Amino acid sequence: MKKLWAFIFLFFILAVPAFSARAQAARAASFKAEIIKVEQEELKTREDGSTFTQQNLRFRALDSDRKGQEAVYYGISEIEVGDANIYQVGDRVFIDAFNDENGQETYYVVDYVRSGPILLLTVIFVLVVILVGRAKGLRALLSLIVSFFIIIKFILPQILNGHDPFLISLVGGLMMMFFIIYLTEGFNRKSHLAIFSVFLSLILTLVLSIIFSNLTRLTGMAQEESFFLLGNGNAIINFKGLLLAGMLIGAIGVLDDIILGQIEAVDSIRLANPKLPPKKVFKLAYKVGNTHLGAIVNTLFLTYAGAALPLLLLLIINQQAGLSMSRALNTESVTTEIVRTLVGSIGVMASMPIATFLASWRPNWTKPKN
Repeated sequence: MKKLWAFIFLFFILAVPAFSARAQAARAASFKAEIIKVEQEELKTREDGSTFTQQNLRFRALDSDRKGQEAVYYGISEIEVGDANIYQVGDRVFIDAFNDENGQETYYVVDYVRSGPILLLTVIFVLVVILVGRAKGLRALLSLIVSFFIIIKFILPQILNGHDPFLISLVGGLMMMFFIIYLTEGFNRKSHLAIFSVFLSLILTLVLSIIFSNLTRLTGMAQEESFFLLGNGNAIINFKGLLLAGMLIGAIGVLDDIILGQIEAVDSIRLANPKLPPKKVFKLAYKVGNTHLGAIVNTLFLTYAGAALPLLLLLIINQQAGLSMSRALNTESVTTEIVRTLVGSIGVMASMPIATFLASWRPNWTKPKN
């Protein structure tokens, strides 16, 4: 337990100052405000018949050196663009302030301040994990914090500095697996076996992602966010490597679940009947894994599909407009999601027999209780 709290203390010592510095930097360009009056509101109609709302809003700054100051956001214009949000008195929002070509300060309402609900949901999540998982749940939370820390402090900065995103994500992913598995399961032979199984599964995922991203000639530039990264950072970003890194990290998120589950299934079968030969243990554990695997692969697919819903809707719209299904499926954005889903699913599916085989044919590390 002392080591656990030492890890938590170390995290906050290293992470909090960095986050605070970024927050102070962000406040120089934006600030929080409260809507105190809707000055004017207009409902407009586009050429296609759809409607949108534009608003002029009076707000009061809630933080930074502007705290207490009032100003007006003029959102009503001749441009056929409207904010998806319709704001009301009392809403808390983020405001961006900038100087226009005449040197006058103008404002733009960016979005709602959602910190309160997010914090509440986070507290509920933490309480549920601790109440259900107790000590193991607390270790799982710590591993989650460490994973977030590795992504923010190691993977992303290294990618922005021009290092190969794929290799950086592979190293960072293995670091996350070490922390997750050893913190939740302890430093023992079962954990060593899980790490080795994860490594073999990642190698397979690595090979498949490289082969099929080359065969399908993916560039990694299909996502709109990629264009915003052009010219940013300290070096040129390898977007294809970034795509491969995303495939790898997506698979890592599921691997530890199924691998640890299979190793635990093998140990439980051996504990119930230590005299069973390895081949029989493998068959019994494999049946358990098949049931679990179906749910995991389905979850992985639905996760990718959920994230790509706007893309799928666009696919249907284009099909109705005369674009053939074959043409749509061969666009890079759609092909990227297909390759990402299938490569990740294959890596996850392969992890089940790999972990089951290694756990079944290893020496009997789990001693039956008297």
